Amino acid sequence: MNLEFFVDPNRCIGCQSCVAACSECDTHRGHSMIQLQYVDRPISVQTVPVICMHCDSPTCAEVCPADAIKRTGDGVVQTARKPRCIACNNCVLACPFGVPKMQTEFNLMMKCDMCYDRTSVGLKPMCASVCPSGALYFGTREEIEQLRPRSAPVNTFRFGDQTITTKVQMMVPRDGGVQHVDVLSAMSEEPVARMDVFDETA
Repeated sequence: MNLEFFVDPNRCIGCQSCVAACSECDTHRGHSMIQLQYVDRPISVQTVPVICMHCDSPTCAEVCPADAIKRTGDGVVQTARKPRCIACNNCVLACPFGVPKMQTEFNLMMKCDMCYDRTSVGLKPMCASVCPSGALYFGTREEIEQLRPRSAPVNTFRFGDQTITTKVQMMVPRDGGVQHVDVLSAMSEEPVARMDVFDETA
């Protein structure tokens, strides 16, 4: 069974369940590797979960001078290895998604590794196992297509001239014919109110 991680920002209700669940993970207990960000806080309460997108060519690993960040054979980019991490912050500055965080108390970069101890044996990541709205979903492509017939998964993101493909899929409107997410253009778009967030067919 080919299990994938899907993020549907439109369904996030800002409940913080994912943040609390992530902090219970055995590999980084007490420290959440997921964060919620406000899309446009002055005018909206809309939040979006931010997890590691697990890039096919991870910039964080490419700029690491200590070779501390590894990508598994099945495409999961791991948190920095403590014996090798020199806390230089290169990865923090280089990630286009703003995911890696330097934990100064440990002198170590830590980030979401898709609960690899769970997902590598077919279990859901902690965050996806508790998300009540389905903003974070771990399952097959067939399952997500049945649950979200009006949405389509996309894993290509453009940052200006840079194109990045990821292991994690983002759900976008199917009728828009979106082939990639233009991140820089999206940053300047006006927020659009959504009334069908809880519609299971959305």
